[in-house]
Amino acid sequence: MGFQRQLEELEARQRAARAMGGPDKLARRAEQGHLDARARLDVLLDAGSFREVGLLATSVVPQDRDRTPADGKVSGFGRIDGRRVAVVSNDLTVKGASSSATNAKKIAYVKDTATRSGMPVVFLGESSGARIPDVMGAQAMSQGGADPQQYCRRRETPWVSAVLGPCFGSSTWYTCLSDFVVMRKGAVLAVSSARVTALAIGETVDPEELGGWRLHAEVTGLADAVVETDEQALALVRRFLSYLPGHAGEAPPVAEAPAEDPAAADRLLELVPVERSKVYDIRKVIGAVVDPDSFLPVKERFGRAAVTGLARLAGRSVGIVATNPMIRGGALDPAACRKVTSFLALCDSFHIPIVMLVDTPGFLVGVEGERKAAPAQIMNMMHALQLCSVPKISVILRKSYGQAFLNLGGGRNSNESAAWTTADVSFMDPQIGVSVVLGIRREDDPEAFEAARGQLTRGTSAYDMAQVFGVQTVLDPRDTRAFLIEALATHAAARGGGLGRRELSAWPTYI
Repeated sequence: MGFQRQLEELEARQRAARAMGGPDKLARRAEQGHLDARARLDVLLDAGSFREVGLLATSVVPQDRDRTPADGKVSGFGRIDGRRVAVVSNDLTVKGASSSATNAKKIAYVKDTATRSGMPVVFLGESSGARIPDVMGAQAMSQGGADPQQYCRRRETPWVSAVLGPCFGSSTWYTCLSDFVVMRKGAVLAVSSARVTALAIGETVDPEELGGWRLHAEVTGLADAVVETDEQALALVRRFLSYLPGHAGEAPPVAEAPAEDPAAADRLLELVPVERSKVYDIRKVIGAVVDPDSFLPVKERFGRAAVTGLARLAGRSVGIVATNPMIRGGALDPAACRKVTSFLALCDSFHIPIVMLVDTPGFLVGVEGERKAAPAQIMNMMHALQLCSVPKISVILRKSYGQAFLNLGGGRNSNESAAWTTADVSFMDPQIGVSVVLGIRREDDPEAFEAARGQLTRGTSAYDMAQVFGVQTVLDPRDTRAFLIEALATHAAARGGGLGRRELSAWPTYI
C-alpha cells in the first residue's frame, strides 16, 4: 500500500482542521448573516489563490489538541487583484479565536514573512482575547513577549484590519496598529469584553458604548470606515489596498487614466460660491477634480471639518486633504488636526503625494478645544506636514487665515501652491479683525464696521500673493485638475522612482 495509510491520515487531519468549530457553530453564524473565517478569505482573496500555513496547528495544552483546529486562527498567503498579501483570519468558533502560544507563532510567522517578502498584511479581527487559563500564572506570562518588536510599526508594508465581531486582546492591538480599519456595525472593539470590564469596575457595561462602531467612527477615530456586512468590509479592504504599493520599496500602482470630462471642470464654478459666507460640500469639489468614482474617504465620520481620503489623478494614487465649509465653516478642531496628521503619516510612508484643497477661517478656538490640547494637535499636524517627503500641492479655493495657512501648505510648506481667483489670505478673518483690532462692532456702528472691514481686506487677494510669489499660479477653477496632474508630475520627477524618504514611517498610527 506504500504511503496510503499516511496519506489517509493526512487527509483526515486536514479535513478536521477545515471543519473549524463544527457544523452547529457554523450554522448559527450563517443564520446571523456572518461569514466564517474561511468564507471570509474566499471573498477577500482572488479565487483559488489562498495558501494556508499552520493548518494542522493546535493548542499546546494536551487536552485541547483535538478541540482546537488551526488553533483558532486561519493564516496564510494569497492574492488580491493579482498582488500577493498575507492574511490572518480569526475563527471565533474555536475557543473564541482566543490568543495562545501556538497561534501567536502563526501570526508572527505571517508578519515576518510579509515584511521580508514585501506584501501587505490583512487582519480579519474577531477574538475573545487571551486564552484563559492558558495564560494564567507567572510562568505562562513569562513565555509571552518573546518578540520585542511584536507591536512595533515601521510601515515596511501596509497593514489593514477589518473588525468583524467582538475584538479584544491581540485583535484590538493589531487593529490599532493598522493603516486602515473598517468596522462592521454590530462589532465591538475594546481592551476587554463588556463582561470582564463590568466585573473589573463593578458597573453594568453596554458593549456598544464600550467599543461599538459609533464610538470608534465618531469619537475615538479608530475606525476609518463603517459598513453593514462582512462582504462590504472585505470589498473595502481590497479597494483600499488598490491605492497602495505592496511594500515601502516601490511606488503605488498606476491605474488606467480615464477620458477627460470637460463638464466636470465646469461644475466647479457652480459648486463653490464666490461669497465667502456661503457654505458648500467640499466632497463634491473633490469628486469633480479627481478621476471619476475614485475617491475613498478615510475617517469620514471623525474630525469632519477636515476631509481626508485616497483618490486617483490620471490613474495615479493621491492623498486628498481638504477643509469642509459645511462643518463649522471649515475651522479645524483638534480632532480634524489628528485626522490630517494620521493621514499624512500614511501617505508619506507609502509614497502617495498630497493634494490640499483649502478653504478655512483657521483653527477653532474655545475652551473645549484647549481641553483637547488644541495647540499640541496643531503643532503635530505642522510637524507631520514638514516631515512629509512626498510631493505636496496646495490649492486655496477661497479663504486661508492664520496658522492654518501654514498647516495647509502655505509659506513653502508645499512644493507648489496655487490660488483660485476667489482666494483671500490674511492673519485672521477681516470681520473678526475689525472687532479685535479696532474695537468696532457691527451692531454698534454698521457703517464704521464696513469701512474698517474694507481696510482690512486690502492686499489679501490671489493677485497680491502672486505678486510676491506667495503662490506660483493663480487659477481659473476649471483648470484645477489639469494643474494638479502636471504639478504632481513635475515634483515627482525629482524623486527617484517616485519614492520619498518615509520620515513619518514610525509615526504612531493613532495619536
